[in-house]
Amino acid sequence: MSLKVTEFEAKTKEDALNKALEELELTEKDIIYKSEEKKGKLFKAGSCVVTVATIKDIADYLKDELKELVSNMGIEVNIEESIREEQINLKMYSDMNNILIGKNGQTLVAITNILKQTIFNELGRYPYIILDVENYKEKKISNIERLAKRVAREVSKTKVDAALENMNSYERRIVHNILTNYKHVTTTSEGEEPNRHVVIKYVEEKNEEE
Repeated sequence: MSLKVTEFEAKTKEDALNKALEELELTEKDIIYKSEEKKGKLFKAGSCVVTVATIKDIADYLKDELKELVSNMGIEVNIEESIREEQINLKMYSDMNNILIGKNGQTLVAITNILKQTIFNELGRYPYIILDVENYKEKKISNIERLAKRVAREVSKTKVDAALENMNSYERRIVHNILTNYKHVTTTSEGEEPNRHVVIKYVEEKNEEE
């Protein structure tokens, strides 16, 4: 299965995009697109071509790509697909979840990156994909939030800063978000990838802008 794309041409990028949205009866949030300027010939003005794929078509395409990729790993999988605004959610169910997840979720991250790159190669933009194996990510988010709150309580009580284990950017964002309004602590990311981590620091008072 190839990704379904449609091209629209007009004098400007804005005109081509508006033409696409009008003909497809969609909003800009419903699509991913790339634009390409075409030089005009002698006595003829240039134009712009917009290549469009709908989020729904991208989700269907990624589901098929994912199924083939996992099948090549020797794993049978059922995939649930859903779309929430611009976010594509793909959830896998199999008898070999541990292999699909990998150590510390590394295999799941690698598969996600492959899928994102596939769309980037077609449209020059990365889609917003959330790939999960059953409820692995949901459980991980819950565990990270509990850890962050527990350490924050200790930092607030002892007034001693604490560094968490190395995390990827997605996991660090979870910590920053959950502790945004937590009293007497602030968070920063330190270190270089792949050894970047969150440090929870004690502060006497937190200004509203922090």
